[in-house]
Amino acid sequence: MKIVITDAQTVVDHLVNTDILQEFGEVISHNLLRYEEVAEAVAEADMIICNKTLLNAHSLRLAKHLRYIGLFATGYNNIDIPYCQEHHITVCNAGSYSTNAVAQHTFALILAHYNQVAQYDRYVQDGRWKRSPTFSPFVYPLNELAGKTIGIIGLGAIGQAVAAIALAFQMKVIAYNRHPKTMDGVTMTDLNTLLTQSDIVTVHCPLNEDSRALFDHSTFAKMKAGALFVNTARGGVMVEQDLRDALESGHLGGACIDTLNVEPMEENCVLMGTKNCIITPHIAWAPVETRRRLMDIVAENIRQFLNGTPIHVVS
Repeated sequence: MKIVITDAQTVVDHLVNTDILQEFGEVISHNLLRYEEVAEAVAEADMIICNKTLLNAHSLRLAKHLRYIGLFATGYNNIDIPYCQEHHITVCNAGSYSTNAVAQHTFALILAHYNQVAQYDRYVQDGRWKRSPTFSPFVYPLNELAGKTIGIIGLGAIGQAVAAIALAFQMKVIAYNRHPKTMDGVTMTDLNTLLTQSDIVTVHCPLNEDSRALFDHSTFAKMKAGALFVNTARGGVMVEQDLRDALESGHLGGACIDTLNVEPMEENCVLMGTKNCIITPHIAWAPVETRRRLMDIVAENIRQFLNGTPIHVVS
Protein backbone atom coordinates (compact mmCIF):
# COMPACT_ATOMS: atom_id res chain seq x y z
CA MET A 1 0.00 0.00 0.00
CA LYS A 2 1.46 3.35 -1.07
CA ILE A 3 0.19 6.30 1.00
CA VAL A 4 1.03 9.81 -0.20
CA ILE A 5 0.68 12.80 2.11
CA THR A 6 0.49 15.97 0.03
CA ASP A 7 0.71 18.73 2.66
CA ALA A 8 2.17 17.28 5.86
CA GLN A 9 3.53 20.68 6.87
CA THR A 10 -0.02 21.84 7.62
CA VAL A 11 -0.40 19.25 10.40
CA VAL A 12 2.93 17.85 11.62
CA ASP A 13 5.90 19.37 13.40
CA HIS A 14 8.48 18.22 15.97
CA LEU A 15 5.65 17.47 18.43
CA VAL A 16 3.22 15.66 16.10
CA ASN A 17 4.29 13.05 13.52
CA THR A 18 2.77 10.59 11.05
CA ASP A 19 4.42 7.43 12.43
CA ILE A 20 1.03 5.84 13.17
CA LEU A 21 0.27 5.67 9.44
CA GLN A 22 3.24 3.41 8.70
CA GLU A 23 1.33 0.34 9.88
CA PHE A 24 -0.74 0.56 6.69
CA GLY A 25 2.07 0.68 4.14
CA GLU A 26 4.75 2.87 2.64
CA VAL A 27 4.23 6.52 3.59
CA ILE A 28 5.58 9.15 1.20
CA SER A 29 5.30 12.52 2.88
CA HIS A 30 5.54 15.86 1.08
CA ASN A 31 5.74 19.04 3.12
CA LEU A 32 3.55 21.19 0.87
CA LEU A 33 3.04 20.33 -2.78
CA ARG A 34 2.14 23.07 -5.22
CA TYR A 35 -0.99 22.33 -7.25
CA GLU A 36 1.01 21.71 -10.41
CA GLU A 37 3.14 19.11 -8.57
CA VAL A 38 0.28 17.03 -7.19
CA ALA A 39 -0.62 14.88 -10.20
CA GLU A 40 2.85 13.45 -10.62
CA ALA A 41 3.39 13.03 -6.88
CA VAL A 42 0.23 10.93 -6.43
CA ALA A 43 0.43 8.96 -9.69
CA GLU A 44 1.30 5.68 -7.94
CA ALA A 45 -0.72 6.27 -4.78
CA ASP A 46 -3.22 3.77 -3.40
CA MET A 47 -4.19 6.33 -0.78
CA ILE A 48 -3.83 10.10 -0.47
CA ILE A 49 -3.91 11.89 2.86
CA CYS A 50 -4.26 15.67 2.72
CA ASN A 51 -5.50 18.72 4.51
CA LYS A 52 -6.16 21.55 2.04
CA THR A 53 -4.60 20.23 -1.19
CA LEU A 54 -6.94 20.68 -4.15
CA LEU A 55 -7.75 17.22 -5.47
CA ASN A 56 -9.83 17.36 -8.64
CA ALA A 57 -10.04 15.74 -12.05
CA HIS A 58 -6.82 17.40 -13.17
CA SER A 59 -4.66 16.73 -10.11
CA LEU A 60 -5.94 13.14 -9.83
CA ARG A 61 -5.81 12.26 -13.53
CA LEU A 62 -2.66 10.08 -13.22
CA ALA A 63 -3.69 8.29 -10.00
CA LYS A 64 -4.99 5.10 -11.59
CA HIS A 65 -4.57 2.98 -8.44
CA LEU A 66 -6.20 5.43 -6.07
CA ARG A 67 -8.85 3.89 -3.82
CA TYR A 68 -8.99 6.22 -0.85
CA ILE A 69 -8.58 9.88 0.14
CA GLY A 70 -8.30 10.69 3.84
CA LEU A 71 -8.61 14.22 5.15
CA PHE A 72 -6.73 15.91 7.97
CA ALA A 73 -9.84 18.08 8.25
CA THR A 74 -13.59 18.14 8.71
CA GLY A 75 -14.26 20.27 5.63
CA TYR A 76 -13.88 18.65 2.21
CA ASN A 77 -14.59 21.47 -0.23
CA ASN A 78 -11.09 20.96 -1.70
CA ILE A 79 -12.06 17.47 -2.93
CA ASP A 80 -13.90 16.92 -6.21
CA ILE A 81 -16.56 14.62 -4.78
CA PRO A 82 -18.36 13.85 -8.08
CA TYR A 83 -15.02 12.82 -9.65
CA CYS A 84 -14.29 10.54 -6.69
CA GLN A 85 -17.73 8.98 -6.87
CA GLU A 86 -17.34 8.36 -10.59
CA HIS A 87 -13.96 6.69 -10.04
CA HIS A 88 -15.00 4.72 -6.94
CA ILE A 89 -12.63 6.59 -4.63
CA THR A 90 -13.76 6.65 -1.00
CA VAL A 91 -13.30 9.98 0.77
CA CYS A 92 -13.30 10.15 4.58
CA ASN A 93 -13.00 13.25 6.71
CA ALA A 94 -12.04 13.72 10.35
CA GLY A 95 -15.07 14.98 12.19
CA SER A 96 -15.22 16.53 15.64
CA TYR A 97 -11.51 16.31 16.41
CA SER A 98 -11.18 20.06 17.07
CA THR A 99 -14.41 20.86 18.91
CA ASN A 100 -12.84 21.76 22.25
CA ALA A 101 -9.88 23.52 20.65
CA VAL A 102 -12.00 25.83 18.49
CA ALA A 103 -14.39 26.60 21.35
CA GLN A 104 -11.41 27.42 23.55
CA HIS A 105 -9.88 29.69 20.93
CA THR A 106 -13.21 31.40 20.36
CA PHE A 107 -13.24 32.48 23.98
CA ALA A 108 -9.53 33.29 23.96
CA LEU A 109 -10.38 35.83 21.25
CA ILE A 110 -13.47 37.12 23.05
CA LEU A 111 -11.51 37.57 26.28
CA ALA A 112 -8.65 39.23 24.42
CA HIS A 113 -11.16 41.80 23.20
CA TYR A 114 -12.97 42.46 26.47
CA ASN A 115 -10.02 42.10 28.86
CA GLN A 116 -7.47 43.95 26.70
CA VAL A 117 -4.74 41.54 27.84
CA ALA A 118 -2.27 42.29 25.04
CA GLN A 119 -2.73 46.05 25.46
CA TYR A 120 -2.17 45.95 29.22
CA ASP A 121 0.87 43.68 28.83
CA ARG A 122 2.34 46.20 26.37
CA TYR A 123 1.53 48.99 28.84
CA VAL A 124 3.57 47.19 31.52
CA GLN A 125 6.43 46.12 29.20
CA ASP A 126 6.78 49.70 27.98
CA GLY A 127 7.44 50.76 31.58
CA ARG A 128 4.27 52.81 31.86
CA TRP A 129 2.99 51.03 34.99
CA LYS A 130 6.19 52.08 36.77
CA ARG A 131 5.23 55.68 36.10
CA SER A 132 1.56 55.29 37.01
CA PRO A 133 0.26 57.45 39.89
CA THR A 134 -2.12 54.63 40.93
CA PHE A 135 -1.74 50.91 41.48
CA SER A 136 -4.56 50.16 39.02
CA PRO A 137 -4.45 52.44 35.97
CA PHE A 138 -7.68 52.43 33.93
CA VAL A 139 -5.97 52.90 30.59
CA TYR A 140 -8.12 50.54 28.53
CA PRO A 141 -11.77 49.83 29.36
CA LEU A 142 -12.61 46.33 30.54
CA ASN A 143 -16.01 44.63 30.30
CA GLU A 144 -17.61 41.62 31.96
CA LEU A 145 -19.08 38.77 29.92
CA ALA A 146 -21.73 37.97 32.52
CA GLY A 147 -25.09 39.28 31.38
CA LYS A 148 -24.04 39.82 27.78
CA THR A 149 -25.92 38.11 24.96
CA ILE A 150 -23.90 35.86 22.67
CA GLY A 151 -25.45 34.80 19.38
CA ILE A 152 -24.15 31.54 17.95
CA ILE A 153 -24.60 30.85 14.25
CA GLY A 154 -24.41 27.10 13.73
CA LEU A 155 -25.26 24.95 16.76
CA GLY A 156 -23.28 21.89 15.80
CA ALA A 157 -20.63 20.31 18.02
CA ILE A 158 -18.45 23.44 18.14
CA GLY A 159 -21.40 25.78 18.54
CA GLN A 160 -22.68 23.71 21.46
CA ALA A 161 -19.24 23.70 23.10
CA VAL A 162 -19.13 27.49 22.76
CA ALA A 163 -22.62 27.71 24.26
CA ALA A 164 -21.56 25.62 27.26
CA ILE A 165 -18.63 27.94 27.96
CA ALA A 166 -20.84 31.00 27.54
CA LEU A 167 -23.35 29.60 30.05
CA ALA A 168 -20.51 29.08 32.52
CA PHE A 169 -19.74 32.80 32.14
CA GLN A 170 -23.41 33.49 32.97
CA MET A 171 -24.12 34.88 29.52
CA LYS A 172 -27.47 34.82 27.74
CA VAL A 173 -27.11 32.40 24.83
CA ILE A 174 -29.19 32.55 21.67
CA ALA A 175 -28.55 30.58 18.50
CA TYR A 176 -29.54 30.21 14.88
CA ASN A 177 -29.27 26.93 13.00
CA ARG A 178 -30.54 25.97 9.55
CA HIS A 179 -32.17 22.85 10.95
CA PRO A 180 -34.07 22.64 14.27
CA LYS A 181 -31.84 22.05 17.30
CA THR A 182 -32.31 22.18 21.03
CA MET A 183 -29.87 22.67 23.91
CA ASP A 184 -30.57 23.39 27.55
CA GLY A 185 -29.99 27.04 28.34
CA VAL A 186 -29.96 28.10 24.69
CA THR A 187 -32.80 30.00 23.02
CA MET A 188 -33.18 29.26 19.32
CA THR A 189 -34.15 32.22 17.15
CA ASP A 190 -34.12 33.50 13.58
CA LEU A 191 -31.05 35.15 12.08
CA ASN A 192 -32.35 38.72 12.12
CA THR A 193 -33.32 38.52 15.78
CA LEU A 194 -29.93 37.09 16.64
CA LEU A 195 -28.14 39.90 14.83
CA THR A 196 -30.12 42.68 16.49
CA GLN A 197 -30.01 41.27 20.04
CA SER A 198 -26.46 39.93 20.35
CA ASP A 199 -23.55 41.72 21.99
CA ILE A 200 -21.33 39.06 20.43
CA VAL A 201 -22.03 37.20 17.18
CA THR A 202 -19.84 34.13 16.70
CA VAL A 203 -19.90 31.97 13.57
CA HIS A 204 -19.63 28.16 13.70
CA CYS A 205 -21.39 27.03 10.54
CA PRO A 206 -19.85 25.24 7.53
CA LEU A 207 -19.05 27.15 4.36
CA ASN A 208 -21.71 26.39 1.76
CA GLU A 209 -23.95 28.22 -0.67
CA ASP A 210 -26.18 29.44 2.17
CA SER A 211 -23.34 30.78 4.31
CA ARG A 212 -20.95 32.12 1.66
CA ALA A 213 -20.65 35.91 2.08
CA LEU A 214 -23.45 35.74 4.67
CA PHE A 215 -21.80 38.57 6.57
CA ASP A 216 -21.79 41.51 4.20
CA HIS A 217 -22.60 45.20 4.52
CA SER A 218 -26.32 44.61 5.17
CA THR A 219 -25.69 41.89 7.76
CA PHE A 220 -23.16 43.92 9.71
CA ALA A 221 -25.55 46.89 9.61
CA LYS A 222 -28.19 44.81 11.41
CA MET A 223 -25.86 44.03 14.29
CA LYS A 224 -25.98 46.04 17.50
CA ALA A 225 -23.87 49.18 17.58
CA GLY A 226 -20.66 48.27 19.38
CA ALA A 227 -21.15 44.51 18.97
CA LEU A 228 -18.26 42.06 18.57
CA PHE A 229 -18.04 39.80 15.49
CA VAL A 230 -16.12 36.52 15.87
CA ASN A 231 -15.24 34.17 13.00
CA THR A 232 -13.39 30.93 13.70
CA ALA A 233 -15.34 29.06 10.99
CA ARG A 234 -14.36 29.91 7.39
CA GLY A 235 -13.19 33.17 5.84
CA GLY A 236 -15.70 32.78 3.03
CA VAL A 237 -18.66 33.48 5.32
CA MET A 238 -17.71 37.17 5.44
CA VAL A 239 -16.97 39.96 2.97
CA GLU A 240 -13.69 41.33 4.29
CA GLN A 241 -14.08 44.86 2.88
CA ASP A 242 -17.56 45.13 4.42
CA LEU A 243 -16.18 44.03 7.79
CA ARG A 244 -13.43 46.62 7.56
CA ASP A 245 -15.99 49.31 6.73
CA ALA A 246 -18.15 48.32 9.71
CA LEU A 247 -15.16 48.49 12.04
CA GLU A 248 -13.65 51.69 10.69
CA SER A 249 -17.04 53.44 10.85
CA GLY A 250 -17.32 52.51 14.52
CA HIS A 251 -20.57 50.61 14.04
CA LEU A 252 -18.95 47.39 15.25
CA GLY A 253 -16.99 47.51 18.47
CA GLY A 254 -14.56 44.87 17.33
CA ALA A 255 -13.87 41.70 15.36
CA CYS A 256 -11.91 38.57 16.21
CA ILE A 257 -10.91 36.61 13.12
CA ASP A 258 -9.09 33.28 12.75
CA THR A 259 -9.91 32.62 9.08
CA LEU A 260 -9.67 34.65 5.88
CA ASN A 261 -10.84 34.20 2.29
CA VAL A 262 -7.26 33.63 1.12
CA GLU A 263 -4.75 31.91 3.39
CA PRO A 264 -1.96 32.61 4.13
CA MET A 265 -2.99 36.27 4.32
CA GLU A 266 -2.47 38.22 1.10
CA GLU A 267 -0.09 41.18 1.05
CA ASN A 268 -2.98 43.56 0.33
CA CYS A 269 -5.55 42.01 2.71
CA VAL A 270 -7.96 44.80 3.65
CA LEU A 271 -8.23 43.64 7.26
CA MET A 272 -4.54 44.16 7.98
CA GLY A 273 -4.27 47.08 10.37
CA THR A 274 -8.04 47.53 10.66
CA LYS A 275 -9.23 49.25 13.84
CA ASN A 276 -10.26 46.95 16.71
CA CYS A 277 -9.62 43.80 14.68
CA ILE A 278 -7.76 40.87 16.25
CA ILE A 279 -6.50 38.34 13.71
CA THR A 280 -4.90 34.96 14.38
CA PRO A 281 -3.51 32.79 11.54
CA HIS A 282 -6.07 29.93 11.35
CA ILE A 283 -4.75 28.24 14.47
CA ALA A 284 -7.95 27.65 16.46
CA TRP A 285 -7.83 23.95 15.54
CA ALA A 286 -4.11 23.43 16.09
CA PRO A 287 -3.21 22.64 19.75
CA VAL A 288 -0.79 19.73 20.07
CA GLU A 289 -3.39 17.49 21.70
CA THR A 290 -5.86 18.28 18.94
CA ARG A 291 -3.45 17.40 16.14
CA ARG A 292 -2.50 14.14 17.85
CA ARG A 293 -6.19 13.30 18.15
CA LEU A 294 -6.59 14.14 14.48
CA MET A 295 -3.80 11.77 13.52
CA ASP A 296 -5.47 8.98 15.51
CA ILE A 297 -8.79 9.62 13.73
CA VAL A 298 -7.13 9.60 10.31
CA ALA A 299 -5.44 6.29 11.16
CA GLU A 300 -8.70 4.76 12.42
CA ASN A 301 -10.47 5.89 9.23
CA ILE A 302 -7.89 4.01 7.17
CA ARG A 303 -8.11 0.96 9.42
CA GLN A 304 -11.88 0.77 9.08
CA PHE A 305 -11.70 1.31 5.31
CA LEU A 306 -9.26 -1.57 4.93
CA ASN A 307 -11.53 -3.72 7.13
CA GLY A 308 -14.40 -3.07 4.74
CA THR A 309 -16.35 -0.94 7.26
CA PRO A 310 -15.47 2.65 6.31
CA ILE A 311 -16.47 5.47 8.66
CA HIS A 312 -16.75 9.26 8.26
CA VAL A 313 -17.42 8.73 4.56
CA VAL A 314 -18.26 11.82 2.52
CA SER A 315 -18.07 10.03 -0.86
